[in-house]
Amino acid sequence: MAYDLELAEQIRQALASHVEFSERKMFGGLCFMVAGHMCCGIVDKQLMARVGPNQYQDCLRLEFASEMTFTGKPMKGMIYVSPEGLLEAKQREQWLQYCLNFVHSLPPK
Repeated sequence: MAYDLELAEQIRQALASHVEFSERKMFGGLCFMVAGHMCCGIVDKQLMARVGPNQYQDCLRLEFASEMTFTGKPMKGMIYVSPEGLLEAKQREQWLQYCLNFVHSLPPK
């Protein structure tokens, strides 16, 4: 599975203004790693947002969010955000903030 190169670049630019990160190909797409943890990723044209278990239900209620069912079952703490929910920089920033909040709550690897 491929990933949207334009969205990947937009996420790179947004993350670069907040944290140091690296990239790794995973889940058939591109993942962004922060402090050794997967923060978010791009699969096809969707953002794969790692929001964590505490924010999961609230984030699922947001427009353009859906369960990540990569394995056939919902992965708690992981959400897909459809392309329509990522058109504006403000939308991407909001989702990245959810991801960064969770990743910063984890011990560094």
